[in-house]
Amino acid sequence: MKLILIIVGVLAVALLSLYFLGRKTVNTQIDIAAPPEEIWAVLLDAKRYPEWNPILEPLSGTYKAGETITYRMTIDGESSEVSSTVVGLVPNKELNQFGGVVGILTFDHHWVLEPIEGGTRVTQYENYRGIAVPFWNPASVKDAYEEANRQLAELVMALRQN
Repeated sequence: MKLILIIVGVLAVALLSLYFLGRKTVNTQIDIAAPPEEIWAVLLDAKRYPEWNPILEPLSGTYKAGETITYRMTIDGESSEVSSTVVGLVPNKELNQFGGVVGILTFDHHWVLEPIEGGTRVTQYENYRGIAVPFWNPASVKDAYEEANRQLAELVMALRQN
């Protein structure tokens, strides 16, 4: 019995350690020569995502605080459905979504729009937490987010010319 308690205690400490040490962040930025309102309109237009976002395709839900949005997420050619909750929405400034499996792997994703001279700085970042994080490499997510930023800029600029 004592051995079982020791094993359970060691496992509990190990899992708690992994949980608190399991943190990673992906951070990308791009400057777009357009006002935040024009970029925001594209970010919240779920029908346009296939035109610019190589990783996420909204399947259901709306961009409103407290709402759940389900996406088809494609990374490295593999697709799965993932849901997130809109936990913060400040028009023309920030969209914040949270999802995942608490304790295992969660994501806290932000789109931040900051007016700068000549346009808008768009920052897309995501914080990960959980016991699975130390065993996961988010490099492909960063690559996909950088591509999404680039394609977002291209679409916004094309819409400005029309």
